[in-house]
Amino acid sequence: MLSKNEAKYIQSLYHKKNRDDTGLFIAEGPKLVEELLNSSFEIKKIYALKDWLINNATTVQVEEITQQELERISNQAGPNKTLAVVKQKKVKPPVLENRITLILDGIQDPGNLGTIIRVADWFGIDTIIASENTVDVYNPKVIQSTMGSICRVNVIYENIIALLKATKITKYGAVLNGAPVNGMNKIKEGILIIGNEGNGISKEVSSFINAAVTIPGKGNAESLNAAVATGILLSHLV
Repeated sequence: MLSKNEAKYIQSLYHKKNRDDTGLFIAEGPKLVEELLNSSFEIKKIYALKDWLINNATTVQVEEITQQELERISNQAGPNKTLAVVKQKKVKPPVLENRITLILDGIQDPGNLGTIIRVADWFGIDTIIASENTVDVYNPKVIQSTMGSICRVNVIYENIIALLKATKITKYGAVLNGAPVNGMNKIKEGILIIGNEGNGISKEVSSFINAAVTIPGKGNAESLNAAVATGILLSHLV
């Protein structure tokens, strides 16, 4: 039986301060937990319904809980069988040479960040560098939105101004008035900068862009969702 103290402890990890203090995060659902079990992440404990336990053997500590208990500790509207408490990954300093790297300048929506991580995984990009004011990668909504891609894509929080200033690698910026991306050649090395959902790339970061790129449109929409734009841009550049 799940104790009140343990339930309270799990619920505390939905808050960034407590995630930062403990170095832990929450992941929910069979698919995501299975991906994490087969990754380099260290799972501290799994809480699961009986039918999940019957079909899944693991050396990780597991506690059987009821559907009611799962609903009490879950952050999902319809929790699904299992929840894991996972240790945050220690990431190494980024390597920018001979690869394409994404830099995110102030992405705020957890769903956008999670989907961008998933898009990066699709195109074989294993490193995303996020500005310090980008939403926390271990936010539960981000983790769920990655659909397991968090296991293969490293997200590193850096002072992106200092990083851009220190590298001579070509920097591509997603803007509204750049060169049409569908007319550009594929690249093997470069930095693609994606800006904030409402304000785009900040003025200070924009000063480092070597190649401004745009997704040509035919309709009347003011702009594209940041994650959608990332996918379209990478489909032309990678």
